[in-house]
Amino acid sequence: MNDDLRGFYRLVQGSRERVFAWAESLPPQVYTAEHPEFAYGSLRNIQAHIADCCLSWVGVRGLGMAENDVPSDSLRDVSAMRERFQQVDGVLGRAFDSFSALDEPLEIQWRQGTLSVTRRWLLLHPITHEFHHKGQMLALGRVLGHPYPPGPDTDLLLPSEV
Repeated sequence: MNDDLRGFYRLVQGSRERVFAWAESLPPQVYTAEHPEFAYGSLRNIQAHIADCCLSWVGVRGLGMAENDVPSDSLRDVSAMRERFQQVDGVLGRAFDSFSALDEPLEIQWRQGTLSVTRRWLLLHPITHEFHHKGQMLALGRVLGHPYPPGPDTDLLLPSEV
């Protein structure tokens, strides 16, 4: 496996940690507060969707693992969500260890048919998806009256921060 992807994922994990730290600073009811105008409705549900996406694309489709659906409402707080993301990290670690031929076509099951992707795409798609939804989380936090604080932003960590 290309170590550049492992290094990139470490930067993603660090930026994810900043969002977790912010979420832990919120009153617990804010983390789970439903807002009907946001996809997935709450900060918790957005993070659960991020984890589910990664586990589905990389774990199920890429590694052939069994589905491991966890209802988002069973993840009651940030601590439980951190545990869910430990599973994500484990699946990504397994993929980094086992994926080879990163750019060769790979046929995966998608909805009622097949989709031609690569293993590199399977790794990068959930990561870019995570950053998209992280933006939703920060927007929802502002709407709920709890904006992300000034300081380090939630983009990738700087190389000096790893």
